[in-house]
Amino acid sequence: MTTTFRDREDAGRVLADRLAGLVGRSDVTVLALVRGGVPVARVVAGRLGVPLDVLVVRKLGLPLAPEVAFGALGPHGVRVLNETVAARLDAAEVAEVQRREQAELDRREHRYRAGRPPLDLTGRTAVVVDDGLATGATARAAVQVARRLGARRVVVAVPVGSQQAYEMLAAEADEVVCAERPADFGAVGAYYFDFHEVSDDEVTDALAAIG
Repeated sequence: MTTTFRDREDAGRVLADRLAGLVGRSDVTVLALVRGGVPVARVVAGRLGVPLDVLVVRKLGLPLAPEVAFGALGPHGVRVLNETVAARLDAAEVAEVQRREQAELDRREHRYRAGRPPLDLTGRTAVVVDDGLATGATARAAVQVARRLGARRVVVAVPVGSQQAYEMLAAEADEVVCAERPADFGAVGAYYFDFHEVSDDEVTDALAAIG
């Protein structure tokens, strides 16, 4: 039977149990995908006793169906495209969506990283945490960003995800930890009782708590 999580913190506790082999490791950094991954990752990092930071990645959604990703953007100019889905759009549509999402990515980077040193993962194991995997495009971009930032090993860890996204990421990351992979996956939010939109304040509060 598929687990339904009470909220993202509950999902974080379940996920931390799956990552117990990383407890206290001096070379591990947990990277929360903002914004939904932050409450999950905060619990995971706390239970593992390792540093927490954030990674801003933006999904590129179809203009008439924004929940359907044709790719994703990350810092340092990373762009990942699902060529099959992107082929439905003309170049002008792709450019407009990318312009809008790049602006939001820049805004979030400025807000969340203000006063914090640039993210440096040289030689570290990066554990990329989100609240779930639907298409996997955002997590795929995150894996590529982590490698560009010097990560020696990249682990993607999520409470729930689709089998298709899991298999795609298994080919990209060094390891994928997914607590639940329902056969008939719908939307990530369907597996949470509380799936409220995480606010900028929740992200900054989480970062303030870790210094």
